Amino acid sequence: MKSIVILGSTGTIGVNALHVIRTFEQRFKVGGLVAGRNLELLARQVAEFAPRIVSVRDRADVDALRKLIGRRRVEIVYGEEGAVAAATEPTADFVLAAIVGGAGLVPTFAAVQAGKDVGLANKEALVMSGELLVREAGKRGVQLLPVDSEHSAVFQCLEGNRRQDVDKIILTASGGPFLRTPLRELRRVTIEQALQHPTWKMGPKITIDSATMMNKGLEVIEARWLFGVPGERVEVMIHPQSIVHSMVRYRDGAVMAQLGIPDMRIPIAYALSYPERLDTGLAPLNLQKQGEFTFMKLEGRRYPALDIAYGALAQGGTVPAVLNAANEVAVAAFLDGRIGFRRIHEISRKTIESHKSIRPRTLSQILKADQWARAFARELVQHTGPAS
Repeated sequence: MKSIVILGSTGTIGVNALHVIRTFEQRFKVGGLVAGRNLELLARQVAEFAPRIVSVRDRADVDALRKLIGRRRVEIVYGEEGAVAAATEPTADFVLAAIVGGAGLVPTFAAVQAGKDVGLANKEALVMSGELLVREAGKRGVQLLPVDSEHSAVFQCLEGNRRQDVDKIILTASGGPFLRTPLRELRRVTIEQALQHPTWKMGPKITIDSATMMNKGLEVIEARWLFGVPGERVEVMIHPQSIVHSMVRYRDGAVMAQLGIPDMRIPIAYALSYPERLDTGLAPLNLQKQGEFTFMKLEGRRYPALDIAYGALAQGGTVPAVLNAANEVAVAAFLDGRIGFRRIHEISRKTIESHKSIRPRTLSQILKADQWARAFARELVQHTGPAS
């Protein structure tokens, strides 16, 4: 039986992963859970799955969780050190990295160093430390299995084919809620409007990233490191139906595509059981009912965040980490009503322009760049204003 640790168990990916584990309880067990503030949900997860170790955000949360779970025998730890302890739990076979944002980097890196195979739902770990993380995984003989629907699709399209025959990776994007919104109206976008994703149910931060297209920019950077393809050979294409999750074009002109209903349980189950495929019980894709598929060229003026991400990848060094940090600060500020929607990408761009990049050789150098970028972006937010 495979023992799974979930980093981010109360988020969307974590909840879906536990659904898969519950469905296949004879194959998987939960070795550890790492969560944030949703202690009531975490307590229910502890009661159902009986993990060996649980990590919460703060010291005060330890006592609060203990009261909720009563006398159940489980080690409760907290903070970054606690997340690392869970990620490196000795009996764990597989770590699902699903903490949103840069907070997931350190425990994900620790899991790789501990020799655990990792399912990557947290794209930020590779965005921030792609070269270091891939090198460390190779040194430890660790598999990095993509969980994002797009990267899982690419991974599946590459199976059985030679990497040197790849001409281009094509990531599909729904276009988010503002695909057809007049450009002049984007400055007046409300939080509620930006959170209305047309096809996927995700957490607020990822949903806003989808609306700005920064999520696709981060996925381009992730694809560069996961699949060893330079950024100029990773293309983004609008596909509003979200059925073709991504494609790979080969040098002979053949294009491989992975299709499926927009349900994260499918790529999660594939990562947990790889190379086997599980009968998830989900309704299969009905192509006749689905009807036509459309593909559209991405409009740069509508989604400037994508060009910023391509530029960050081209610059390399600590710039992608800075981009990620600035975007996190800007998205949080938008969700708090402190800046306007179109200021999100501008804060990222200005932060990058003020950064002196280095080629990081240690994780601490990446974390230092991340801290600098967050502080700089917060200053920009303070001088921007809610009406901007």
